[in-house]
Amino acid sequence: QVQLVESGGGLVQAGGSLRLSCAASRRTFSNYAMGWFRQAPGKEREFVAAIIWSGGNTKYVDSVKGRFTISRDNAKNTVYLQMNSLKPEDTAVYYCAAGAPRIPIPTTGALYDYWGQGTQVTVSS
Repeated sequence: QVQLVESGGGLVQAGGSLRLSCAASRRTFSNYAMGWFRQAPGKEREFVAAIIWSGGNTKYVDSVKGRFTISRDNAKNTVYLQMNSLKPEDTAVYYCAAGAPRIPIPTTGALYDYWGQGTQVTVSS
């Protein structure tokens, strides 16, 4: 069992930045693929970014490429999502997820076994 706790969400103006953190309870954190998903009101959950192993392998949804960066610190059992140049359409609840590492990097929620409770990100125009 892996417990995930997100933090770092909040209200920011368009063009601003936020950094989300996700702390994992498991010491074998480095063995997991870690992903970020988001869900806006009235919309389906959407893949945002994922990272496996030590961080050399990452994947992003096209809409955040060049603006968001996923990283992980295996010594701290934590994965981060640095979000720059935020847009109102980035407004959503952001969820951290953990699953088995695989190639290609999983972008489907069903391939992740553990989920955090979510953190709200609101971008005002």
